[in-house]
Amino acid sequence: MSDQAPVITRFAPSPTGFLHIGSARTALFNWLFARHHGGRFLLRIEDTDRARSTAQATAAIPEGLNWLGLEWDGDIVSQFDNAPRHAEVAHKMLATGTAYKCYATKDEIDTFREAERTAGRPPLYRSPWRDGGTPPAPDAPFVIRLRAPQTGETMIDDAVQGRVTWQNNTLDDLILLRSDGTPTYMLAVVVDDHDMGITHVIRGDDHLTNAARQTLIYQSAGWETPVFAHIPLIHGPDGAKLSKRHGALGVEAYRDMGYPATAMRNYLARLGWSHGDDEFFTTEQAIDWFSLEAIGKSPARFDFKKLENLSGQHIRAMSDARMLAEMQAFAASQHRESFTQLQQDQILAAGAGLRDRAKTLPELFDMAYFILGSRPFSPNEKAAKSLDTVSRGMLRGLTSRLRNASWTADALDAELRSFADSEDLKLGKVAQPLRAALTGRTVSPSVFDVMVVIGKTETLARLEDAIG
Repeated sequence: MSDQAPVITRFAPSPTGFLHIGSARTALFNWLFARHHGGRFLLRIEDTDRARSTAQATAAIPEGLNWLGLEWDGDIVSQFDNAPRHAEVAHKMLATGTAYKCYATKDEIDTFREAERTAGRPPLYRSPWRDGGTPPAPDAPFVIRLRAPQTGETMIDDAVQGRVTWQNNTLDDLILLRSDGTPTYMLAVVVDDHDMGITHVIRGDDHLTNAARQTLIYQSAGWETPVFAHIPLIHGPDGAKLSKRHGALGVEAYRDMGYPATAMRNYLARLGWSHGDDEFFTTEQAIDWFSLEAIGKSPARFDFKKLENLSGQHIRAMSDARMLAEMQAFAASQHRESFTQLQQDQILAAGAGLRDRAKTLPELFDMAYFILGSRPFSPNEKAAKSLDTVSRGMLRGLTSRLRNASWTADALDAELRSFADSEDLKLGKVAQPLRAALTGRTVSPSVFDVMVVIGKTETLARLEDAIG
């Protein structure tokens, strides 16, 4: 690949299911590489399998990429729409002699392969039509096969795996065009990548064996081969292939679980790629640092605890405005009620106090319950234990003092400490019932911050509700 060519990568999923987390990482690596080099990141939907492709899955792919913040350049390409072009290339190869017509029937092929197995040889089909011959009938159906070399070797310098070679006598004359005129996956991928100007094919190493056959198609068509980079797949924490029990879910599941997209990008980037010992980084840093050389050759292991930890770090790093925007977007995605202007103002006022302990957006909502809930704040089971008869009596005395208190966090802190001293109580014995009364929860931001955010009138009203 010419060093002067602008970098163009692509993400080319099949719309047969939702955007799998492993596929999302592949998209991320392609996006990061293109953005690092100031190149282009293209999106192609490989929808040639009409029986398995669904409209729902087709829509889920761009939706998932949009949520992850992986914007693509140009229009989405449909592989199915390019079928006439794929056929055109196959017939050109037929004309130049790098492909040939094969009239073998399925039964003939099956018989040949069974004989090879019986003889202890690989069941590679060797077509008798490779060297020509008279068609069985003028209108006999045929496929177009690649005339692959049968000696020597095919080699690629993979940007991740290093040099990989295959002996050509282990590769068959693959079908390019079926008897009904439709292209095979191998041909369609090569033609589309060539026509789209793809310079780097970054994909899972389960496609590594495809690289040999696709390289032969490039060479037979007289085209320059792109740089291949085959990345190891993601495994579960136990080292087994990633499955649903490990977290092999669609990206929309992680959105619904409340992981911010920034955290998902960070975590997925660290699954198989590294920059020194850096664990937490911004998307801008990932773009600046990303290289194919830093991708490991061993499978990465998916770990929910690490994802949660990174998610918490990204939430704490948010500005107040960003936090509000993330919460509003999450509320919309979960069909929750939109925030009132007062709630928005109070969330901004609560600021870092909401973010300190939250690892996911639902946890942020829990922390903000004192803002998003409404009177009367019925305590949950844990909070109710803090509101026994003695505590209510204590809160009655505190409420009287608060009516004349200055309404700043420092002044309220001093007032509570003075009250606790006068009652010969530790501050926690006052603060916990107070928190339960004001939030209905045992966990919240500082009670002083809660009181300042909701204001004096609302604080006193909630206390009156609690003490009856």
